[in-house]
Amino acid sequence: MTEEHLDPASGAPSAQAPGQDIRIAGCGVWLPPRAPVAQAVAAGLCDEALATATAMVSVAVAQDEPAPEMAARAARTALARGGSDDVSLILHASFFYQGHDLWAPASYVQRVAVGNNCPAIEVGQVSNGGMAALGLAVDHLSAGRRAGAAGRRVLVTTGDAFRPPGFDRWRSDPGTFYGDGGTALVLSSQEGFARIRGLATVSAPELEGMHRGDDPFGSAPFSHRPVVDLEACKKDFLASRRVTQVIAASAAAQDAALGQALAAAGAELADIDRFVLPHMGRKRLRAGFLNRLGIGEDRTTWEWSRGVGHLGAGDQIAGFDHLVGSGSVGPGDLVLWMSVGAGFTYSCAVVEMLERPGWAATAGTAGAT
Repeated sequence: MTEEHLDPASGAPSAQAPGQDIRIAGCGVWLPPRAPVAQAVAAGLCDEALATATAMVSVAVAQDEPAPEMAARAARTALARGGSDDVSLILHASFFYQGHDLWAPASYVQRVAVGNNCPAIEVGQVSNGGMAALGLAVDHLSAGRRAGAAGRRVLVTTGDAFRPPGFDRWRSDPGTFYGDGGTALVLSSQEGFARIRGLATVSAPELEGMHRGDDPFGSAPFSHRPVVDLEACKKDFLASRRVTQVIAASAAAQDAALGQALAAAGAELADIDRFVLPHMGRKRLRAGFLNRLGIGEDRTTWEWSRGVGHLGAGDQIAGFDHLVGSGSVGPGDLVLWMSVGAGFTYSCAVVEMLERPGWAATAGTAGAT
């Protein structure tokens, strides 16, 4: 994703800046009301020690809202802010069950939020889905410019609802509490309030078993476990591997994605003004990002994200929307988006603010109540 060339030293492909000036024309988020972590602890839904380690305050919990509907609500906000619903591609990313079997949630988003007939495609990549969709959108827009099709727009959405019985938002992935909601981003090859300066994704497929463990392949969802248990899978995976080697492989892939994105943007880590990181608990966030990279919490979206929870594929779009809507970033600021998803894939994007959009002066994060 994004243009590549062969590194003269290693012969391996390395990320380039997007071939054209790809911009962000609009963004939006729809979140349901928050459920306090303290109440979950009191009800016996969450272990107190784990809650303390995460330092999470609350998570967004949907009532009856389907995941694709929350994505569609965010999409309507992003399209309105972007000034047009004329898009040539729709990409919908998700983490968990979308409400129906053998069904196309991207087409639902298209029907209720856009209403056109362009391609509408679903993107996997679990927690890295939003960033994977961003890379595909950039490629689509860059290819259009090269082919003389100027003026293209792409709508990227994410939507998830982590409901029982298949998923336990408090215990399925210890150290990360999961929140429900939808996010959306409108990208343009012509106009926008921010631009993608650099973008890179790096895979570490030797780690794919981390979320598979020793379970055999099943013939249907939840064939072997009635509830997602990522901790059990991780323990199985690590039983036959050195933890230090696994950590090193993960760190190397993350560092490669970060280095490629910064190089494509012509920037250094010290040039970054704000960081949008995955909505993990504080212990995981410090180990995987803050301490490794020397990033202070005050330069991230932590104070906001600790009240929202991990939005599956949507953390990066949601965090950026929060920074823009709250007026925390302005013209000239560089924002680094970082993501990781099972597989494992690591993505980084350097986004430059060109101006503060008009809606930022009066609107915070959409659907915040």
